[in-house]
Amino acid sequence: MRFYRNVRSKMVRLRVVLRLTIVVSLASLLIGLSGCGGVASNNNQPPPPGKINHIVVIFQENRTPDNLFHDPVLISRGADIASSGLNSQNQVIVLTPTPLVTEFDLGHSHHAFLAEWNGGLMNGADQVNVNCPPGDPNCVPPPNPQFQYVQASDVQPYFTMAETYTFGDRMFQTNQGPSFPAHQYIVSGTSAVSEKSIFDVSENPTNTDTGLTGCIAPPDTTVKIIDTTNADPLGNETQTIYPCTDHPTLTDLLDAKSIDWKYYAPIVGSIWTAPNGIEHMCGPDKKPPNGTNCVGAEWTKHVSIGKTNVLDDISAGKLAPVSWVIPTNKASDHAAGTDGTGPSWVASIVNAIGTSQYWKDTAIIITWDDWGGWYDHVPPPSIHNSYEYGLRVPLIVISPFAKAAHISHVNHDFGSVLKFIEKMFSLPEIDPAVGYADSRADDLSDCFDFNQTPLPFTPIPAPLSAKYFLNDKSPPEGPDND
Repeated sequence: MRFYRNVRSKMVRLRVVLRLTIVVSLASLLIGLSGCGGVASNNNQPPPPGKINHIVVIFQENRTPDNLFHDPVLISRGADIASSGLNSQNQVIVLTPTPLVTEFDLGHSHHAFLAEWNGGLMNGADQVNVNCPPGDPNCVPPPNPQFQYVQASDVQPYFTMAETYTFGDRMFQTNQGPSFPAHQYIVSGTSAVSEKSIFDVSENPTNTDTGLTGCIAPPDTTVKIIDTTNADPLGNETQTIYPCTDHPTLTDLLDAKSIDWKYYAPIVGSIWTAPNGIEHMCGPDKKPPNGTNCVGAEWTKHVSIGKTNVLDDISAGKLAPVSWVIPTNKASDHAAGTDGTGPSWVASIVNAIGTSQYWKDTAIIITWDDWGGWYDHVPPPSIHNSYEYGLRVPLIVISPFAKAAHISHVNHDFGSVLKFIEKMFSLPEIDPAVGYADSRADDLSDCFDFNQTPLPFTPIPAPLSAKYFLNDKSPPEGPDND
């Protein structure tokens, strides 16, 4: 594989380390210290009724704290952000500034994770491949492109949000791979092929250029799966399936209690549109692999397709109790895809909520779906199995009850977002018999103070306002393939 030098020796070493770390994690589980968060917190008392009645999860793309939050204010407050890192030769590489918009992309597959993580040494980022669009003469990656941080002028809205409310410097991607499985994790805590399967979807599907994936993908589409019980990186990701899973989700729990929810996405067939990859959420018009449209009740009632529908619903007083918000490719922060409008897009949603009736009882959770191949110096706190946990991603928590100017050093992951929703709406775990990510996670309690005087909202300055996005009549788009 092109991610590695001396592939065989590295893979053998990784196999040994993975087996050891999985044994250690299992031992930790037995003594009650399991999971990314180190606690499985359902014991904390819930906030008084009415404090939080709306939760909005904004899911951006492909960044690490070291890459996106090189913010002197956060660093001065103790945020763990590195200015240099080690490469595979153990040479110190100083992180250099870069625009948010780049012509190149970085690998972020499961094998890219293994390369960068390197058994916990965190010195393999230079082994992550660098990709340029075919025939693009403007794509000239700089030296050490993985070791870069985004210049402050391009992400000031993010800095303002993180400085004003709670920033998490120990938020980890639950899975060790790219967007298609990551987006299943943020609604269900797993990408399992079926409820009790030991196999997880681990990569992005093939045939993404058709514009349809998941349960409505063309019949010859495949996606890799990983045996989560097999610690051998040479043999645990050798099988493929049609990219349509079916396992329990958090939305099932919301439905059971008649709590409304919305999943906002710009287009139907994207790998970022999680419900199209989970059969009971999609409800394909024909039995997979022959379907071409999601038409089920879950889809038609709860999945909202359009670039700015979330802004429309906020202004119309129609915000559901629980919402997930997926960006367009241009507003996603994804390398080689974004046009730099991501910080303004996120700020437009936050400002819409903050200046509306919803501010008083809303929590906004902003995080990124994977690390995107960028350097980060903090290893995952534990390896639960051969596909969990992944590298750090940023976290911002915004609410009148979020701790102000706070740095959270508690380990969180996507399961923590699910656990927080469960706690706020008095829901059980998604599948306690199997134990998805929510069952092992903390509940973001350290990010909130429900006894504080509610914080007033001050609009987040941004280069572009909501009007820009509402007036943008260009066709909606999603990612090409990752």
